[in-house]
Amino acid sequence: MLTLQQLIAAGITPTVARAFLPHLVAAFDRFEISTPRRMAAFIGEYSHETSGFTRLEENLFYTDPARIAQMFSALREVEKARAFTRQPKALANRVYANRNGNGNEASSDGWNYRGRGLPHLTGRGNYRAAASALGLPLEQNPDRVAEPEAAVLVGAWYWKANGLNALADRWQLDAITRGINGAAMVGRTDRVERCNRALEALLSMS
Repeated sequence: MLTLQQLIAAGITPTVARAFLPHLVAAFDRFEISTPRRMAAFIGEYSHETSGFTRLEENLFYTDPARIAQMFSALREVEKARAFTRQPKALANRVYANRNGNGNEASSDGWNYRGRGLPHLTGRGNYRAAASALGLPLEQNPDRVAEPEAAVLVGAWYWKANGLNALADRWQLDAITRGINGAAMVGRTDRVERCNRALEALLSMS
């Protein structure tokens, strides 16, 4: 079983570790994240995604239109992106419209179902799938996914549903990253370092 000391040694600050430990232990048991490699890859990958489990909601506040153009294919032209600087709600509604079960831009689904939880779950369809699997009213109350307990449960459900336990068994970290973040491999070096640090903590303190 994961311990507080292991979580802190993996790089999670003590205050955050104490808040998340019971939720991680419960989710690991429920979704068979039960070996040092599985736990370490989970902690390392999601620690990267959430800045050490401190950011459970996607930050869509951008001040640089070039960055928006780089991040979102729907706004590849910098001049078009300029209108969405410092406008997180408008940005979400534009770039996430008509995707992943969302309605059109006017529906506000893009904003309501923006990235939350450990995997930054995005899109009404994905919230609906998570709600069905977990027995939680996440589609009706999407903000709940940004709360620690649901954030971890969503992360663990997504992890198992996408076959990431098997990839962790083989320590195929790049494949896990693609399963979570897509082909761009954003933050690869940091992800690998976090996973390896977590594995070392779990093995040396078992």
